[in-house]
Amino acid sequence: MQKITLKKAVFPVAGLGTRFLPATKAQPKEMLPVVDKPLIQYAVEEAYAAGIRHMIFVTGRNKRAIEDHFDTAYELETELEAAGKQTLLELVRSMNPSDMDFSYVRQPRSLGLGHAVLCAEHLIGNEPFAVLLADDLMVGTPPVLAQMATQFEQLQQSVLAVQEVPLEHTRRYGIVAGEAVNTQLMKIRQMVEKPAPELAPSRMGVAGRYILTPAVFRHIRNQPTGVGGEVQLTDGIAGLMAEESVYAYQYEGKRYDCGSKEGFLEATVELALQHAEVGEHFRRYLKNLQIP
Repeated sequence: MQKITLKKAVFPVAGLGTRFLPATKAQPKEMLPVVDKPLIQYAVEEAYAAGIRHMIFVTGRNKRAIEDHFDTAYELETELEAAGKQTLLELVRSMNPSDMDFSYVRQPRSLGLGHAVLCAEHLIGNEPFAVLLADDLMVGTPPVLAQMATQFEQLQQSVLAVQEVPLEHTRRYGIVAGEAVNTQLMKIRQMVEKPAPELAPSRMGVAGRYILTPAVFRHIRNQPTGVGGEVQLTDGIAGLMAEESVYAYQYEGKRYDCGSKEGFLEATVELALQHAEVGEHFRRYLKNLQIP
């Protein structure tokens, strides 16, 4: 039987970004820049590196800037070309390569991550797909989703990115437990959304990357509302486990929780230090910085 490859990715970007107010009052949180690229671009580039070519954004009101960011900017390109700024022109054009397609669908109400994914069902059809949360900036070699895509090609089953989290942080994550396949892969037997530390079945927390089979849509649609009165993606995946195997993959790389101010600042500092243009200067600056 021919193996199915991953072609589509869903980016749930309808959230209000209240933790970054007032910066997010008039701009999407996904457009906040880490050094010189917005969070959503890091996620799209990661999906592209995994071989995905159809990017599906689940948006809401005041998210037009995301669509504009990935659109062709004729006026800007004309100005750059006329000024002979070829490097910048190539940079702008690289954000919208000719082999990449974009689709946008609205999430009319904030009913949770599961509901956001369900809004993209008609664009996914009967295909496997990835889900990337732009708040989670993932850095890995190869890119984290590419690592997961390799696992999916072998397993042909749903794969979730996981990391070990402090016990006191289990309330922030979907927590999984199961049986080890190898040092990085686990077959999930139990999945709990944001359990209290004393109820957590393990310390393995789901990070913001998922590869899912289309059967998950039926389970999301038919489940009752979960934690916070929302339609939880975790609950839909837990239902999927009753009919298909679901695996947890402990990825190689680092995750920055850019949904928090602390994580966003950590990502900015560490990626600035690695940046080809500003890294050396920024490193000297930090070394000479007098911290009281």
